[in-house]
Amino acid sequence: MQLWLIPTLYAIASVAAGFLVPRLESTFLAVSLNLSTSSAQAYLSAVASGMMALTGIVFSIAFVLVQFNAVVYSPRLVVWFARDRLLFHSLGMFVATFMYSLSTLAWVDRQGTEGVPLLSAAIVAAMLVASVLMLAQLVQRLNNLQIIRVLQALGDTGRQVIASTYQSTPWRRSGKAAPAQQQAYPAEVTVRHVGNPQSVASIDIGRLVDHARRLDIVIVLECGVGDTLLEDSVVLRARGGTYPAAEKELNACVHLDEQRTFEQDPKYAMRLLVDVAIKALSPAINDPTTAVQAIDQIEDLLRRLAKCDLEACWAFDDEGVPRVLYRMPTWEDYLALAFDEIRQFGSTSIQVMRRLRAALAELAECGEERRAKQVRDYLGHLDAGIERSSFDSEDRAAARVEDRQGLGLSHPHEVQSANFAGSGEKGRAVS
Repeated sequence: MQLWLIPTLYAIASVAAGFLVPRLESTFLAVSLNLSTSSAQAYLSAVASGMMALTGIVFSIAFVLVQFNAVVYSPRLVVWFARDRLLFHSLGMFVATFMYSLSTLAWVDRQGTEGVPLLSAAIVAAMLVASVLMLAQLVQRLNNLQIIRVLQALGDTGRQVIASTYQSTPWRRSGKAAPAQQQAYPAEVTVRHVGNPQSVASIDIGRLVDHARRLDIVIVLECGVGDTLLEDSVVLRARGGTYPAAEKELNACVHLDEQRTFEQDPKYAMRLLVDVAIKALSPAINDPTTAVQAIDQIEDLLRRLAKCDLEACWAFDDEGVPRVLYRMPTWEDYLALAFDEIRQFGSTSIQVMRRLRAALAELAECGEERRAKQVRDYLGHLDAGIERSSFDSEDRAAARVEDRQGLGLSHPHEVQSANFAGSGEKGRAVS
């Protein structure tokens, strides 16, 4: 559902209730609130005027804080914060309370009866309480814009996307023997993007497999989740089959949006974490500790990806026939995305270099040997960059120390273990 529909539905419901509830109450519930007409009018007027003032103040502060923090963190986080459903539910509740209060106010002392509708006044009070609770939740949500909570939220989103993207599905298998079959088919159908530039938000691989099995074709996706499609960009190619494939049906399986989304895209969560890190490393901000905290989340995502089958890029039907070849990032792609820019922009920070070395050293112990070798090669690249840096000899030596805090534990774990063992021997000798 479109987010703008949320406050719209609140407003429509409040207007409908404002017309129906007081009329039903006056017809079937002849009970009046034991309150003077002037007091009831003052109460309802205060609620109505106060809700509009509260709406303006709260949302002005909210958007200013979101914009400020987005400038500090990353401009791509603006949409992430602005799409928070709590903002729209709060706006809807504030507007609904205002409009229903006005409707109830119109029924106070109606036709000179000096009656105050009991049920409607109680509903206004309940909506006022709900508005206050939503205001408290909104203030708490703004408190979540602290840097550590933003990084944690991005990391949590990345972990959810990794689990959903690489989970076992009936069509997803690790297959490398299919390219020969795919190359034997002549290209028959090429589906291209028509329209304004849009990003690939998600791809329904399951539906593509069903279409490919029904048409007896092999589909080769030429785009991946997160790519931006321009006019005449090739979306996919269909090969084989005895009759032309339905281009509209195939094109409908690739869902587009105005910008990237987290769905099926673990790279996007990592991209935002890297953006926060390099923004913190800019000369205008110069906050390497934030970069170190971002690396904590990035390393955790890489550890989880190291346990996944990143080479499974073929989708099979129920009979085991390869039907869809799709694009997925490799381990090298994830390594480059995670560390390249942080390594470049943090090349003058000993703290960042030490944290990167610790992350790479521990990643080398995760996953299979081929990936571990790639991590060790990247670690050698990092060390070569330290040697070429403007650090003096002492700073270079300090930058090559693995330190999970960046500037916290000044010795590697092995050195600490040796020192601990040595002190234990001395203790036994003294005793």
